Amino acid sequence: MLLRYDPFREFERMLQGPGPRSAMVPMDAYRKSDRFIVHFDMPGVDPGSIDLTVEKNALTVKAERNWQPAEDEEVLIAERPQGTFSRQIMLSETLDVDHMEAVYDSGVLTLTIPVAEQAKPRKVEVSSVNGSHQSIGAGNTEPVSS
Repeated sequence: MLLRYDPFREFERMLQGPGPRSAMVPMDAYRKSDRFIVHFDMPGVDPGSIDLTVEKNALTVKAERNWQPAEDEEVLIAERPQGTFSRQIMLSETLDVDHMEAVYDSGVLTLTIPVAEQAKPRKVEVSSVNGSHQSIGAGNTEPVSS
């Protein structure tokens, strides 16, 4: 469902070099029945700044979190990353990205991507020389009456 290896990620990090760069967005991904679900942690992000782009099988998630202290505020500690957050994942062609849903709630962006119809298990009818039929596949090996 999700391609685990991205050969360009390290190359991109090398090109960026030292200095400001996009913060990585932590994620969890799993399959549940006929859906693929991905959770991205994005606390404090304005939902209007979230940008999802799918190009071929590459899904890119970008968002911004900015905090500018007021002139009368003296910053003592500033550890929370600010700026642009991004994450790109490679999706399998077995997913139906045209029917993907995205929901942002409590700092978590959840994407639900259905498995494409052609990738779902299906039964295949097998006929024999004597004309009887049997359905085989997806956990069912019971004969089907003709």
